[in-house]
Amino acid sequence: MKLSVGLRVANSLSLTPQLQQAIRLLQLSSLELEQEIQTQLDSNPLLEKIEEQENIESLSSLEEQEHDNKDLTNELNANTLPDDLPVDTDWDDVYTHQPTSLGLSEYEEREDNRQGHLGLKEHMLEQINLLHFSQVDQLIAHCIVDSLDEKGFLDAEITEITTTVQYLLESMEYDDEVEDDEVVAVLKHIQHLDPAGVASRNLAECLLVQLEILPVQTAYRREAINLLSHYELLISNELAKLVKQTGLNPDQLKCAVDLLKTLKAYPGMEFEEKDSDYQIPDVVVMKKNDHWQVQLNPDIMPKLRINSFYANMIKRADQSNDNQYLRNQMLDAKNFIKSVDERHKTLLKVATCIVEHQKMFLEIGAEGMRPLVLREIAEEVELHESTVSRVTTNKFMLTPRGLFELKYFFSSHVATTSGGEASSIAIRAKIKKLVSEENPRKPLSDNIIANLLKEDGVDVARRTVAKYRESLHIPSSSERKVLI
Repeated sequence: MKLSVGLRVANSLSLTPQLQQAIRLLQLSSLELEQEIQTQLDSNPLLEKIEEQENIESLSSLEEQEHDNKDLTNELNANTLPDDLPVDTDWDDVYTHQPTSLGLSEYEEREDNRQGHLGLKEHMLEQINLLHFSQVDQLIAHCIVDSLDEKGFLDAEITEITTTVQYLLESMEYDDEVEDDEVVAVLKHIQHLDPAGVASRNLAECLLVQLEILPVQTAYRREAINLLSHYELLISNELAKLVKQTGLNPDQLKCAVDLLKTLKAYPGMEFEEKDSDYQIPDVVVMKKNDHWQVQLNPDIMPKLRINSFYANMIKRADQSNDNQYLRNQMLDAKNFIKSVDERHKTLLKVATCIVEHQKMFLEIGAEGMRPLVLREIAEEVELHESTVSRVTTNKFMLTPRGLFELKYFFSSHVATTSGGEASSIAIRAKIKKLVSEENPRKPLSDNIIANLLKEDGVDVARRTVAKYRESLHIPSSSERKVLI
C-alpha cells in the first residue's frame, strides 16, 4: 500500500454560530425567550431594551423650582427671619388621618390579612387541637390524620393505626393499652369535623356521614340512607334489585339519588393545592371586517436596540483589546436582534398559514377542523418541516374560541364516504356531540355512533370510534346508561 498526499475539493454543510442561535430561538417559548433576552442584556453592554418613556418634568417646572430655591436662600440670609419659614414637607404628609366609623369603606386602609394555602392535614389538626381530647386520644387523632390520602379517605386499617399508637406510647414509656374500639371512637369524632366525611374508609361511609349531619326534616334523607345500605347494587345500576330490596318506588329512588349527588364524594379534594399554569399567547387572532387577522402579541415582543453610547466609542482603525471587545459585542448584539426578528417573522408566517387552513374551526368550532400536517404548511411557507415543528412547539394562539397550542391545529387524516378527508379532531368533536345529545336511558353504542358518522359522510370503523371515545374519557354505553 502506497501513501500519497493530494488535494480534493468537496462541498459540505456547516452551521454557523448565527444560524445555530436562530434555530435555538425558534423553539423557545415566550417565557424562555424572555429569559434568554435578559441573559443577553446582562452579558452584552451594547444591547439594550427600549423602555417606555416616563413622564419628564418640563423646563418651566424646573425653572420654578430653581426660583423657589433662590427665594428660600434669600430669606435664610436675611437679618430678620419670618415667623413661618417654607418647609419641604407639610404636616398632612406626616400625619395620616384615620377615618371614623362614618367614613366610606372603599377609602379605608385595610390590613392585608390574606393567608396562604392550608392543606387538609393542617386544617384537621387545627380543629383537633381545639377538642378536649386526652393525650392518648390526641395521639390517635394525629395518627388518623397522618393516614389520610389526597381525597380525604383513610388510607390505613384500624389495626395498623392501633399498632402504631401502641408503639408510640411504649416509646414514650406510657403503660396505657389501646384497643381498636378506641381508635374507631376517635375516628367517628373526626369524621364529623369539617369537611364532613373526612377520614372515611370508603365512598359509602363518606356519603353516610354527610347524610347523618343533615337536618332530620331534609327531604328524602331517610331514603338516601336506606339506599346506601345497598351500595353495591347502586354502583352496578341494578334498578330492579334495588327497588325490590329497598322498598322504594322509582320516583323516590330518583330523588334519593339526586340528594346523594349534592354531597361531596371526595371531601379532601377542595384542599388540594393546584398550580395554575397560565400560558401567554404568542399569536392573537381576531375577526375584523369579515376577515381573520393574525398578529403577534405585542406584550411579549421585545424591543431591542444597539446602545448608541458604547457604539460611538468604537474607533475604526483602533486595534486595541478594548476596541476589539466592543466590536465583537456589537456584532453579537446585531446578530441577536436579527435572530429575534427572524423568529417573529417566521412565527407570524406559519400562524397566518394555519389560520388560512382552519377558518372553519374559527367559525363553527372543533367540528370544522380540517386535517393538516406539517408538510403542507412547510411547502406553503417554503420552510423545512423541522423548522415548522420548532416554530409550533410551545407556542400558543389566542382565538375567539379559546387559547390553543399551535400543535393542536395539526391532526391526522380519516377518509370519508365522498372520497375526501376528515380531521380526527373533528371526528372526536362529533362523537362528543352525539353522546351529549343521546337519551341517557338508551345511550348510543359504538356501532350506532359509527353508523351515524357514516351517514354524516365520515367512514370510520367501530374500533376507531371506541378509540376516540376512550381518548375523550367517555365511558361505554353500558356505563353511561341511566335507569333512574
